Amino acid sequence: MSAPWDAPAPETGSAARPNAAGLGRAELGALLAGLGEPAWRGKQVFSGLLRQRWTRWEQFTHLSKALRTRLEAEVDLAWPVLVQSQPSADGSTKHVFEMRDGRQIEGVHMPYEDRVTLCLSSQVGCAMGCTFCATGQMGIIRNLTAAEIVGQVVAMLNHHSHPQDRPVNLVFMGMGEPLHNFDHLMAAFATLTDPEGLAIPPRRITVSTSGLVSGIDRLGAFSRRPRLALSLNGTTDAHRSAIMPVNRVWNLEALAAALGRFPLQSGERVTLEYVLLKGVTDGMEDGRRLVAFARRFPAKVNLIPFNPHEGSGFEPPEEARISALCRLLSDAEVPVSVRRSRGQDVAGACGQLVRQPRRGS
Repeated sequence: MSAPWDAPAPETGSAARPNAAGLGRAELGALLAGLGEPAWRGKQVFSGLLRQRWTRWEQFTHLSKALRTRLEAEVDLAWPVLVQSQPSADGSTKHVFEMRDGRQIEGVHMPYEDRVTLCLSSQVGCAMGCTFCATGQMGIIRNLTAAEIVGQVVAMLNHHSHPQDRPVNLVFMGMGEPLHNFDHLMAAFATLTDPEGLAIPPRRITVSTSGLVSGIDRLGAFSRRPRLALSLNGTTDAHRSAIMPVNRVWNLEALAAALGRFPLQSGERVTLEYVLLKGVTDGMEDGRRLVAFARRFPAKVNLIPFNPHEGSGFEPPEEARISALCRLLSDAEVPVSVRRSRGQDVAGACGQLVRQPRRGS
């Protein structure tokens, strides 16, 4: 069966000049060597970009003025621009970023007592078409580059004056299907985890997929990789296919097989994200089937009460039903938690992120 994600997503147009913001440490070394500089200058630039979170060449005062002038003339330093911030009553903030082509994406900053969690986007729009997700109604517009992914992190940390020593968790649960943008995703992952940059531990980065088995298999081939979460949301093929078209290509059995062969590290579990839609996915029989699915491999379940958005046609479940499903899973010794999504009052919660194309873009 042909599907929108069978083909690569559209890419941004090729730039006339290299963009330092999207390059890894080794690539920056090669770039500086090509300019006649020692390759170790690349490490200096990389550290300035990620550790110091500098956004303009003039800030790189440890480089000579002559080199800074040349870099200004020959090499771009282009992160996405943070153009709007909407604080939520719960302490989180939804941010809007604009890329050079005028396209916009959203990300969410969520502070906790001992850490901050950033929800990142991986694409402009999404090809998956999940009926309960606002982003899915946009369709796919294009992939984000590694610079546009990493730039969301840099911009949010700068905006919130994030201390260097405070832990950061990253979740690719914003706009887009991360595994449909695999190459840019993994390039960004390498940059974000580089010890000379932000040095975010891989275990603090989670990628959520709607169920691209081909991408799950590719991810499993990497010895150094983010944690994996599966947006499950249905316990029968009929129900899941109705709300998640990807299930018509890779059904529940194919998903279970892929997760069963995924090379988990010691103590690691796959997170099964399960959106609770009133009268659709929140039945007790759904819960019992969810238990059976979760027992097929090391897993933990994250129940997500639906976050309403205009035109969805779905409603969140009753609190009593959420509690009953938690008890069912706990009694079956399946680790379970409930995600009380933050940012609902600014449309920044799970499934609510969406940007309408600007006129003329």
